[in-house]
Amino acid sequence: MRHRVDHRKLNVTSKHRLAMLRNLAVSLIEHGRITTTVPKAKEARRFAEKVITIAKRAAAAPADKPEIKLRYQRQIASQLNNRFAAEKLISEIAPKYATRAGGYTRILKAGYRLGDRSPKAIFELV
Repeated sequence: MRHRVDHRKLNVTSKHRLAMLRNLAVSLIEHGRITTTVPKAKEARRFAEKVITIAKRAAAAPADKPEIKLRYQRQIASQLNNRFAAEKLISEIAPKYATRAGGYTRILKAGYRLGDRSPKAIFELV
């Protein structure tokens, strides 16, 4: 039974899983579209949408309170471990989603991988 199970383990250690999710999110921010497996895309969606929501708060922070924007910038940088992706997220991507209430990413099924027949997905920003 799956009662109260929070996330997929993806058959890796927790440190590896966190690094993998960060790398997938950074690649998504940099390129706008990536190809991965379906379970990885579904887990990365949770991670990426939370980071985009924080970026929206940073972009909407009042200009007279720069400490609020700085706090959100630091949260994003700690989640992504990539300063350039964090800057791009706040300056370019977050303003596009200012009026959108969630659902910033899309997962499209893309057949099966040749080597092991695992289901592939195209993971992209909406």
